[in-house]
Amino acid sequence: MNITAQMVKELRDKTGAGMMDAKKALVETDGDMEKAMEVLRQKGIASADKKMGRIAAEGLVASAILENAGAMVEINCETDFVAKNEEFKELSDNLAEFVAESNPTDVDALLNSTCPKCGKVIADLIKEKIASIGEKITFRRFIRYEGNTASYIHNGKIGVLIQTDKKDAELMNDICLHIASSAPEFISRSEIPQSVIDHETEIEMGKEDLLKKPEAIRAKIVEGRVNKLMAGRVLLEQPFIKNPDITVGQLIEGKLTVEKFTRFVLGEGLEKRQENFADEVMNQIKG
Repeated sequence: MNITAQMVKELRDKTGAGMMDAKKALVETDGDMEKAMEVLRQKGIASADKKMGRIAAEGLVASAILENAGAMVEINCETDFVAKNEEFKELSDNLAEFVAESNPTDVDALLNSTCPKCGKVIADLIKEKIASIGEKITFRRFIRYEGNTASYIHNGKIGVLIQTDKKDAELMNDICLHIASSAPEFISRSEIPQSVIDHETEIEMGKEDLLKKPEAIRAKIVEGRVNKLMAGRVLLEQPFIKNPDITVGQLIEGKLTVEKFTRFVLGEGLEKRQENFADEVMNQIKG
């Protein structure tokens, strides 16, 4: 039977399934709409796709460190309760390991890849987890480094991945802990764009406590303030979290070089769920 676009649209409207899933179900059932709906429900796809409109800003940051590469991922769900679910934790850990091993080009490539451990396409695996766990789950982002890598994950909420020129497990762990706590934006001063320095200088020059001072004195004070601000944003110039008497640069001098780092904060930039108790009760009644 010829499966038309109108038939696919109708099935999508009824189930909330994706276009390709709807088409596959219709082909499988020779165009029988009712049977196609049953197929989607059996696979958990209908219920899974219906959940995709929800807000998912909770979840986990997870990492995997291999001999020659490391990866960090952020997987989102709707509630902190599900984020603590062992099934969700296992999914997050497995996906972090998969990224470290397979080096996907982007999230779409990863979702269309087959997971060796389970023999399933990852997008389908996530849909199965949505159906079994009962919440929207999204693979948001990942980072992968090669060579000497280390990671630190704080309660699944903050994650750090670093790459260094030499291997020193203890020192690398200390650097990860520091980055997680102090949130530097750059490794060294040379990485700071001039536009950032100019912007901070403009802000400081306009502050009320300096407006009545002579131009030369004001410029000198502003230079000092901006210099201090920039030092606070640079990893190597920050006071080391375990010993503030030395900087991170002094800590690692002659021992190793930090080549790259990434810091993930769970849900940063995502819209958070804003519901009061009354709304929650009403949603349950409607459901």
